[in-house]
Amino acid sequence: MVQDIRPSGSPFKRLFFALPVSDAQRRDLAQWRRGLNLRSGKPVPAANFHVTLLFLGDVDTAQVPAMCAAVDQLALPTSAPRLLLDRLQVWQRAGVLVLEAQQVPPALLQLVYGLQQALLPLGLEAATREYRPHLTLSRDYRGQPPEASSAPEFYLTARHFTLYESRKGAYWPLAQWPLAD
Repeated sequence: MVQDIRPSGSPFKRLFFALPVSDAQRRDLAQWRRGLNLRSGKPVPAANFHVTLLFLGDVDTAQVPAMCAAVDQLALPTSAPRLLLDRLQVWQRAGVLVLEAQQVPPALLQLVYGLQQALLPLGLEAATREYRPHLTLSRDYRGQPPEASSAPEFYLTARHFTLYESRKGAYWPLAQWPLAD
């Protein structure tokens, strides 16, 4: 198992919770992105497409089992969140080109809030920003959103959510939890 070490000597992992994207949706998204003829930025590999629920950052490796146990106790939404990614935006401060949702389903907000609350007792602070579900298409992007030949309209139905480790540009699933159908 690959682990990074903090200056203090304790091992850590860079973690986040996300909704995975199916292989078929990855192909469709990558094809749509190719049609944008991007002239700026670094395209995110299609294998890394996901919708972040909660970014945790560097977490001590020893905390991972307790995190998973806390999420095991989470009251999950009664219906699977269905998300429509329908707006192409540039987040200038972050320098990313994203597909975002104009409407956030209540079930998705419930899941994000539940994750934040479940992890608070472990000392993992909740994000102070408003949750904005999105899928990153390109990093180091500068300029305005490119013209699309067809409007974005990608429906993602979440059957499960995953705890990922970010390691050297790749995302490794560590644990997964089912959602209602």
